[in-house]
Amino acid sequence: MNMVSESIVKDMALAHNGHLKIDWVKEHMPVLNRIRERFEKEQPFAGLKVAISLHLEAKTAYLAKVVQAGGAEVTITGSNPLSTQDDVCAALVEDGIRVFAKYNPDPAEYKEHMIKTLETRPDLIIDDGGDLVTILHSERRDLLSQVRGGAEETTTGILRLKALEKEGKLEFPMVAVNDAFCKYLFDNRYGTGQSVWDGINRTTNLVVAGKTVVVVGYGWCGKGVAMRAKGLGAKVIVTEIDAIKAVEAYMDGFEVMPMSEAAKHGDYFVTVTGNRDVIRKEHFEVMKDGAILSNAGHFDVEVNKVELEALSTSRRIVRKDIEEFVMADGRKVYLLAEGRLVNLAAGDGHPAEIMDMTFALQAVSLAYVNEQYKAIGKQVLNVPYELDAMVAQYKLEALGIGIDKLTDEQKAYLDSWVE
Repeated sequence: MNMVSESIVKDMALAHNGHLKIDWVKEHMPVLNRIRERFEKEQPFAGLKVAISLHLEAKTAYLAKVVQAGGAEVTITGSNPLSTQDDVCAALVEDGIRVFAKYNPDPAEYKEHMIKTLETRPDLIIDDGGDLVTILHSERRDLLSQVRGGAEETTTGILRLKALEKEGKLEFPMVAVNDAFCKYLFDNRYGTGQSVWDGINRTTNLVVAGKTVVVVGYGWCGKGVAMRAKGLGAKVIVTEIDAIKAVEAYMDGFEVMPMSEAAKHGDYFVTVTGNRDVIRKEHFEVMKDGAILSNAGHFDVEVNKVELEALSTSRRIVRKDIEEFVMADGRKVYLLAEGRLVNLAAGDGHPAEIMDMTFALQAVSLAYVNEQYKAIGKQVLNVPYELDAMVAQYKLEALGIGIDKLTDEQKAYLDSWVE
Protein backbone atom coordinates (compact mmCIF):
# COMPACT_ATOMS: atom_id res chain seq x y z
CA MET A 1 0.00 0.00 0.00
CA ASN A 2 1.13 3.51 -0.81
CA MET A 3 0.20 5.40 2.35
CA VAL A 4 1.22 8.74 0.81
CA SER A 5 -1.38 8.47 -1.95
CA GLU A 6 -4.01 7.05 0.42
CA SER A 7 -3.56 9.72 3.11
CA ILE A 8 -4.67 13.32 3.49
CA VAL A 9 -2.01 15.44 5.21
CA LYS A 10 -0.80 19.01 4.78
CA ASP A 11 2.79 18.53 3.59
CA MET A 12 4.97 15.42 3.50
CA ALA A 13 8.05 17.67 3.54
CA LEU A 14 7.36 18.23 7.25
CA ALA A 15 8.01 14.60 8.14
CA HIS A 16 11.57 15.01 9.43
CA ASN A 17 10.52 17.30 12.25
CA GLY A 18 7.65 14.96 13.06
CA HIS A 19 10.03 12.02 13.42
CA LEU A 20 12.14 14.04 15.86
CA LYS A 21 9.07 14.72 18.00
CA ILE A 22 8.02 11.08 18.01
CA ASP A 23 11.55 9.91 18.83
CA TRP A 24 11.64 12.34 21.78
CA VAL A 25 8.44 11.09 23.38
CA LYS A 26 9.44 7.47 22.77
CA GLU A 27 12.46 8.03 24.99
CA HIS A 28 10.13 9.13 27.80
CA MET A 29 7.46 6.41 27.49
CA PRO A 30 9.04 3.30 29.05
CA VAL A 31 5.73 1.59 29.85
CA LEU A 32 4.51 1.84 26.28
CA ASN A 33 7.93 0.65 25.08
CA ARG A 34 7.49 -2.46 27.18
CA ILE A 35 4.00 -3.04 25.76
CA ARG A 36 5.47 -2.64 22.28
CA GLU A 37 8.01 -5.39 22.97
CA ARG A 38 5.16 -7.69 23.99
CA PHE A 39 3.10 -6.81 20.94
CA GLU A 40 6.00 -7.42 18.56
CA LYS A 41 6.28 -10.96 19.92
CA GLU A 42 2.60 -11.80 20.38
CA GLN A 43 1.09 -9.96 17.35
CA PRO A 44 -2.35 -9.51 18.97
CA PHE A 45 -3.70 -7.50 16.03
CA ALA A 46 -2.30 -9.59 13.17
CA GLY A 47 -4.47 -9.20 10.08
CA LEU A 48 -6.76 -6.63 11.71
CA LYS A 49 -7.54 -3.00 10.92
CA VAL A 50 -7.53 -0.41 13.70
CA ALA A 51 -9.00 3.10 13.43
CA ILE A 52 -7.84 5.74 15.90
CA SER A 53 -9.30 9.18 16.64
CA LEU A 54 -7.22 11.04 19.21
CA HIS A 55 -5.43 14.37 19.54
CA LEU A 56 -2.92 13.83 16.78
CA GLU A 57 0.44 14.84 18.19
CA ALA A 58 3.65 12.98 18.97
CA LYS A 59 2.50 10.89 21.94
CA THR A 60 -0.58 9.70 20.07
CA ALA A 61 1.60 8.95 17.07
CA TYR A 62 3.74 6.66 19.15
CA LEU A 63 0.65 4.81 20.41
CA ALA A 64 -0.35 4.28 16.77
CA LYS A 65 3.08 2.84 16.05
CA VAL A 66 2.82 0.49 19.04
CA VAL A 67 -0.54 -0.79 17.77
CA GLN A 68 1.01 -1.17 14.32
CA ALA A 69 3.87 -3.17 15.89
CA GLY A 70 1.19 -5.58 17.14
CA GLY A 71 0.32 -6.48 13.56
CA ALA A 72 -2.44 -3.97 12.80
CA GLU A 73 -3.09 -1.93 9.71
CA VAL A 74 -3.60 1.47 11.37
CA THR A 75 -5.56 4.48 10.18
CA ILE A 76 -5.62 7.62 12.30
CA THR A 77 -7.42 10.95 12.36
CA GLY A 78 -7.52 13.89 14.78
CA SER A 79 -10.13 14.35 17.51
CA ASN A 80 -9.81 18.14 17.60
CA PRO A 81 -9.10 20.41 14.61
CA LEU A 82 -6.67 22.61 16.53
CA SER A 83 -4.59 19.88 18.20
CA THR A 84 -3.39 18.12 15.05
CA GLN A 85 0.32 18.61 14.30
CA ASP A 86 1.02 18.46 10.57
CA ASP A 87 4.63 17.37 10.91
CA VAL A 88 3.64 14.40 13.06
CA CYS A 89 1.00 13.40 10.50
CA ALA A 90 3.58 13.39 7.74
CA ALA A 91 5.99 11.29 9.82
CA LEU A 92 3.30 8.67 10.48
CA VAL A 93 2.57 8.35 6.78
CA GLU A 94 6.27 7.66 6.16
CA ASP A 95 6.05 4.97 8.85
CA GLY A 96 3.27 3.15 7.01
CA ILE A 97 0.24 4.50 8.87
CA ARG A 98 -2.69 5.92 6.92
CA VAL A 99 -3.54 9.46 8.09
CA PHE A 100 -6.56 11.67 7.44
CA ALA A 101 -5.82 14.87 9.35
CA LYS A 102 -4.67 18.46 9.00
CA TYR A 103 -4.32 21.32 11.43
CA ASN A 104 -7.43 23.54 11.53
CA PRO A 105 -9.53 22.03 8.74
CA ASP A 106 -12.93 23.52 8.07
CA PRO A 107 -15.86 21.63 9.66
CA ALA A 108 -16.69 19.75 6.46
CA GLU A 109 -13.09 18.57 6.03
CA TYR A 110 -12.87 17.56 9.68
CA LYS A 111 -16.00 15.39 9.33
CA GLU A 112 -14.74 13.96 6.04
CA HIS A 113 -11.49 12.86 7.71
CA MET A 114 -13.47 10.99 10.38
CA ILE A 115 -15.62 9.25 7.79
CA LYS A 116 -12.66 8.30 5.58
CA THR A 117 -11.02 6.76 8.65
CA LEU A 118 -14.11 4.62 9.25
CA GLU A 119 -14.42 3.73 5.56
CA THR A 120 -11.29 1.61 5.97
CA ARG A 121 -13.72 -0.78 7.76
CA PRO A 122 -11.84 -1.22 11.03
CA ASP A 123 -12.09 -4.26 13.27
CA LEU A 124 -11.18 -2.20 16.34
CA ILE A 125 -11.30 1.48 17.27
CA ILE A 126 -9.71 3.85 19.75
CA ASP A 127 -11.97 6.87 20.24
CA ASP A 128 -11.77 10.26 21.96
CA GLY A 129 -15.04 11.93 22.87
CA GLY A 130 -17.14 9.26 21.16
CA ASP A 131 -16.89 10.81 17.70
CA LEU A 132 -16.17 7.60 15.77
CA VAL A 133 -18.78 5.68 17.74
CA THR A 134 -21.40 8.37 17.12
CA ILE A 135 -20.83 8.35 13.36
CA LEU A 136 -20.97 4.55 13.29
CA HIS A 137 -24.25 4.51 15.21
CA SER A 138 -25.90 7.24 13.15
CA GLU A 139 -25.10 8.20 9.57
CA ARG A 140 -22.70 5.34 8.73
CA ARG A 141 -24.33 2.28 10.21
CA ASP A 142 -23.26 0.45 7.04
CA LEU A 143 -19.73 0.37 8.53
CA LEU A 144 -20.77 -1.24 11.84
CA SER A 145 -20.74 -4.91 10.99
CA GLN A 146 -16.99 -5.52 11.11
CA VAL A 147 -16.28 -3.61 14.33
CA ARG A 148 -15.42 -5.96 17.21
CA GLY A 149 -15.10 -3.22 19.83
CA GLY A 150 -12.77 -0.56 21.08
CA ALA A 151 -11.58 1.76 23.83
CA GLU A 152 -12.64 5.29 24.82
CA GLU A 153 -10.27 7.94 26.15
CA THR A 154 -12.42 10.63 27.78
CA THR A 155 -15.16 11.39 30.28
CA THR A 156 -17.24 13.00 27.54
CA GLY A 157 -16.96 9.93 25.36
CA ILE A 158 -17.97 7.61 28.17
CA LEU A 159 -21.06 9.72 28.89
CA ARG A 160 -22.09 9.33 25.25
CA LEU A 161 -21.35 5.60 25.29
CA LYS A 162 -23.40 5.05 28.44
CA ALA A 163 -26.29 6.97 26.92
CA LEU A 164 -26.16 4.60 23.92
CA GLU A 165 -25.91 1.59 26.23
CA LYS A 166 -28.84 2.77 28.38
CA GLU A 167 -31.02 3.04 25.27
CA GLY A 168 -29.97 -0.44 24.15
CA LYS A 169 -28.36 0.95 21.00
CA LEU A 170 -24.67 0.24 21.58
CA GLU A 171 -23.59 -2.24 18.90
CA PHE A 172 -20.21 -3.41 20.24
CA PRO A 173 -18.20 -3.43 23.49
CA MET A 174 -16.18 -0.37 24.49
CA VAL A 175 -13.63 -0.23 27.30
CA ALA A 176 -13.92 2.91 29.45
CA VAL A 177 -10.20 3.69 29.66
CA ASN A 178 -10.93 7.08 31.23
CA ASP A 179 -12.33 5.34 34.32
CA ALA A 180 -9.20 3.31 35.01
CA PHE A 181 -7.17 4.20 38.09
CA CYS A 182 -4.03 4.82 36.03
CA LYS A 183 -6.01 7.23 33.82
CA TYR A 184 -7.94 9.49 36.14
CA LEU A 185 -5.50 9.52 39.06
CA PHE A 186 -2.54 10.52 36.91
CA ASP A 187 -3.60 11.64 33.42
CA ASN A 188 -6.71 13.58 34.44
CA ARG A 189 -5.23 15.04 37.60
CA TYR A 190 -1.52 15.60 36.96
CA GLY A 191 -1.60 15.62 33.17
CA THR A 192 -4.50 18.06 32.82
CA GLY A 193 -3.28 20.12 35.76
CA GLN A 194 0.12 20.73 34.20
CA SER A 195 -0.81 20.93 30.52
CA VAL A 196 -3.69 23.39 31.03
CA TRP A 197 -1.38 25.88 32.69
CA ASP A 198 1.34 25.19 30.12
CA GLY A 199 -1.17 26.19 27.43
CA ILE A 200 -2.51 29.24 29.27
CA ASN A 201 0.91 30.55 30.25
CA ARG A 202 2.43 29.99 26.82
CA THR A 203 -0.52 31.75 25.15
CA THR A 204 -0.98 34.73 27.48
CA ASN A 205 2.55 35.28 28.86
CA LEU A 206 0.88 36.75 31.96
CA VAL A 207 1.49 36.13 35.66
CA VAL A 208 -0.79 33.77 37.59
CA ALA A 209 0.43 34.54 41.12
CA GLY A 210 -1.94 36.80 43.00
CA LYS A 211 -4.73 36.36 40.43
CA THR A 212 -8.09 34.67 41.05
CA VAL A 213 -8.69 31.46 39.10
CA VAL A 214 -12.21 30.05 38.75
CA VAL A 215 -12.19 26.29 38.11
CA VAL A 216 -15.55 25.14 36.79
CA GLY A 217 -16.00 21.52 37.82
CA TYR A 218 -14.10 19.57 40.47
CA GLY A 219 -13.72 16.15 38.93
CA TRP A 220 -10.25 14.69 38.56
CA CYS A 221 -9.32 17.19 35.85
CA GLY A 222 -10.67 20.08 37.92
CA LYS A 223 -8.71 18.87 40.94
CA GLY A 224 -5.52 18.95 38.90
CA VAL A 225 -6.18 22.40 37.44
CA ALA A 226 -6.99 23.83 40.88
CA MET A 227 -3.96 22.23 42.50
CA ARG A 228 -1.59 23.63 39.87
CA ALA A 229 -3.22 27.08 40.02
CA LYS A 230 -2.64 27.10 43.77
CA GLY A 231 0.97 26.07 43.20
CA LEU A 232 1.40 29.01 40.84
CA GLY A 233 0.27 31.37 43.60
CA ALA A 234 -3.32 31.95 42.55
CA LYS A 235 -6.40 32.30 44.70
CA VAL A 236 -8.76 29.54 43.59
CA ILE A 237 -12.55 29.45 43.45
CA VAL A 238 -14.36 26.22 42.51
CA THR A 239 -17.89 26.01 41.13
CA GLU A 240 -19.77 22.72 41.24
CA ILE A 241 -23.20 21.10 40.84
CA ASP A 242 -22.28 18.06 42.94
CA ALA A 243 -22.55 18.60 46.72
CA ILE A 244 -19.95 15.92 47.54
CA LYS A 245 -17.36 17.36 45.15
CA ALA A 246 -18.11 20.84 46.47
CA VAL A 247 -17.38 19.72 50.04
CA GLU A 248 -14.18 18.06 48.80
CA ALA A 249 -13.07 21.31 47.14
CA TYR A 250 -13.81 23.20 50.35
CA MET A 251 -11.84 20.67 52.42
CA ASP A 252 -8.97 20.99 49.93
CA GLY A 253 -8.75 24.66 50.86
CA PHE A 254 -10.58 26.31 47.96
CA GLU A 255 -13.47 28.77 47.99
CA VAL A 256 -16.71 27.30 46.67
CA MET A 257 -19.56 29.39 45.26
CA PRO A 258 -22.08 29.46 42.39
CA MET A 259 -20.85 30.64 39.00
CA SER A 260 -23.16 33.67 39.22
CA GLU A 261 -20.97 34.91 42.09
CA ALA A 262 -17.61 33.49 40.95
CA ALA A 263 -17.98 35.25 37.59
CA LYS A 264 -17.56 38.61 39.37
CA HIS A 265 -14.17 37.65 40.84
CA GLY A 266 -12.26 35.60 38.29
CA ASP A 267 -9.20 36.74 36.39
CA TYR A 268 -8.82 33.31 34.76
CA PHE A 269 -11.63 30.82 34.10
CA VAL A 270 -11.02 27.15 33.25
CA THR A 271 -13.99 24.91 32.42
CA VAL A 272 -13.60 21.16 33.00
CA THR A 273 -17.14 19.76 33.15
CA GLY A 274 -17.89 17.95 29.90
CA ASN A 275 -21.18 19.88 29.77
CA ARG A 276 -22.38 22.82 27.70
CA ASP A 277 -22.98 26.50 28.55
CA VAL A 278 -21.36 26.41 31.98
CA ILE A 279 -20.17 29.98 31.29
CA ARG A 280 -22.88 31.96 29.53
CA LYS A 281 -24.62 35.32 29.06
CA GLU A 282 -25.38 36.17 32.69
CA HIS A 283 -21.78 35.38 33.61
CA PHE A 284 -20.20 37.43 30.82
CA GLU A 285 -22.29 40.39 31.91
CA VAL A 286 -20.65 40.61 35.36
CA MET A 287 -17.05 39.63 34.55
CA LYS A 288 -14.09 41.87 35.26
CA ASP A 289 -12.44 43.83 32.50
CA GLY A 290 -9.66 41.61 31.17
CA ALA A 291 -11.12 38.25 32.25
CA ILE A 292 -9.52 35.31 30.43
CA LEU A 293 -11.69 32.32 29.48
CA SER A 294 -10.41 28.86 28.64
CA ASN A 295 -11.79 25.35 28.30
CA ALA A 296 -10.24 22.01 29.18
CA GLY A 297 -13.31 19.88 28.46
CA HIS A 298 -13.56 17.88 25.25
CA PHE A 299 -15.87 20.03 23.13
CA ASP A 300 -15.95 23.79 22.53
CA VAL A 301 -19.42 24.16 24.07
CA GLU A 302 -18.57 24.82 27.72
CA VAL A 303 -18.12 28.55 27.08
CA ASN A 304 -21.16 29.77 25.13
CA LYS A 305 -19.45 31.49 22.23
CA VAL A 306 -22.69 32.49 20.52
CA GLU A 307 -23.84 34.49 23.54
CA LEU A 308 -20.37 35.97 24.04
CA GLU A 309 -20.31 37.22 20.48
CA ALA A 310 -23.87 38.57 20.75
CA LEU A 311 -22.92 40.64 23.81
CA SER A 312 -19.81 42.11 22.20
CA THR A 313 -19.59 45.22 20.07
CA SER A 314 -16.36 44.10 18.41
CA ARG A 315 -13.99 41.14 18.34
CA ARG A 316 -10.46 40.63 17.07
CA ILE A 317 -7.46 38.33 17.37
CA VAL A 318 -4.98 40.12 19.62
CA ARG A 319 -2.36 37.36 19.90
CA LYS A 320 -2.07 33.82 18.60
CA ASP A 321 -4.89 31.80 20.16
CA ILE A 322 -6.36 34.84 21.99
CA GLU A 323 -9.57 36.49 20.79
CA GLU A 324 -10.73 39.76 22.35
CA PHE A 325 -14.44 40.51 22.80
CA VAL A 326 -15.32 44.14 23.69
CA MET A 327 -18.56 44.55 25.65
CA ALA A 328 -20.95 47.49 25.26
CA ASP A 329 -19.63 49.08 28.48
CA GLY A 330 -16.02 48.87 27.26
CA ARG A 331 -15.00 45.79 29.24
CA LYS A 332 -12.79 43.32 27.38
CA VAL A 333 -13.13 39.55 27.76
CA TYR A 334 -10.59 37.20 26.20
CA LEU A 335 -11.23 33.67 24.89
CA LEU A 336 -8.31 31.28 24.43
CA ALA A 337 -8.03 28.77 21.56
CA GLU A 338 -11.58 29.35 20.30
CA GLY A 339 -12.91 27.71 23.46
CA ARG A 340 -11.37 24.40 22.45
CA LEU A 341 -9.06 22.33 24.64
CA VAL A 342 -6.56 24.91 25.78
CA ASN A 343 -3.91 22.36 26.72
CA LEU A 344 -3.82 20.93 23.20
CA ALA A 345 -5.15 23.69 20.94
CA ALA A 346 -2.72 26.15 22.56
CA GLY A 347 -0.10 23.71 23.85
CA ASP A 348 1.43 20.27 23.43
CA GLY A 349 -0.96 18.37 25.69
CA HIS A 350 -0.07 16.21 28.65
CA PRO A 351 3.56 15.36 29.43
CA ALA A 352 4.91 12.25 27.75
CA GLU A 353 5.50 10.42 31.06
CA ILE A 354 1.81 10.86 31.93
CA MET A 355 0.47 9.76 28.55
CA ASP A 356 2.80 6.77 28.76
CA MET A 357 0.48 5.18 31.32
CA THR A 358 -2.76 6.21 29.60
CA PHE A 359 -1.70 4.99 26.18
CA ALA A 360 -0.37 1.77 27.67
CA LEU A 361 -3.89 1.26 29.03
CA GLN A 362 -5.32 1.99 25.59
CA ALA A 363 -3.05 -0.56 23.96
CA VAL A 364 -3.68 -3.40 26.42
CA SER A 365 -7.42 -2.62 26.59
CA LEU A 366 -7.64 -2.86 22.81
CA ALA A 367 -5.91 -6.25 22.90
CA TYR A 368 -8.27 -7.36 25.69
CA VAL A 369 -11.45 -6.40 23.86
CA ASN A 370 -10.15 -8.12 20.72
CA GLU A 371 -9.68 -11.35 22.68
CA GLN A 372 -12.95 -11.15 24.60
CA TYR A 373 -15.41 -9.22 22.43
CA LYS A 374 -17.77 -12.16 21.90
CA ALA A 375 -17.97 -12.92 25.62
CA ILE A 376 -18.23 -9.25 26.61
CA GLY A 377 -21.24 -8.40 24.49
CA LYS A 378 -22.57 -4.95 23.67
CA GLN A 379 -21.66 -2.97 26.77
CA VAL A 380 -19.39 -0.33 28.26
CA LEU A 381 -16.92 -2.05 30.57
CA ASN A 382 -14.19 -0.91 32.91
CA VAL A 383 -10.53 -1.70 32.34
CA PRO A 384 -9.93 -5.02 34.16
CA TYR A 385 -8.11 -4.33 37.41
CA GLU A 386 -5.27 -6.67 36.54
CA LEU A 387 -4.46 -4.58 33.45
CA ASP A 388 -4.60 -1.37 35.48
CA ALA A 389 -2.28 -2.87 38.12
CA MET A 390 0.08 -4.21 35.43
CA VAL A 391 0.52 -0.74 33.93
CA ALA A 392 1.20 0.69 37.40
CA GLN A 393 3.75 -2.06 38.09
CA TYR A 394 5.52 -1.40 34.81
CA LYS A 395 5.66 2.29 35.74
CA LEU A 396 7.19 1.52 39.13
CA GLU A 397 9.78 -0.76 37.54
CA ALA A 398 10.68 1.96 35.03
CA LEU A 399 11.19 4.33 37.97
CA GLY A 400 13.31 1.79 39.83
CA ILE A 401 10.82 1.62 42.70
CA GLY A 402 9.97 -1.57 44.58
CA ILE A 403 6.96 -2.23 46.81
CA ASP A 404 6.03 -4.85 49.38
CA LYS A 405 4.05 -8.04 48.76
CA LEU A 406 1.67 -9.85 51.08
CA THR A 407 2.96 -12.98 52.78
CA ASP A 408 0.86 -16.15 52.56
CA GLU A 409 -0.17 -15.61 56.19
CA GLN A 410 -1.29 -12.04 55.44
CA LYS A 411 -3.33 -13.21 52.44
CA ALA A 412 -5.00 -15.87 54.58
CA TYR A 413 -5.77 -13.30 57.30
CA LEU A 414 -7.40 -10.92 54.84
CA ASP A 415 -9.51 -13.75 53.40
CA SER A 416 -10.75 -14.92 56.79
CA TRP A 417 -13.46 -13.58 59.10
CA VAL A 418 -11.84 -15.26 62.13
CA GLU A 419 -9.02 -13.40 63.94
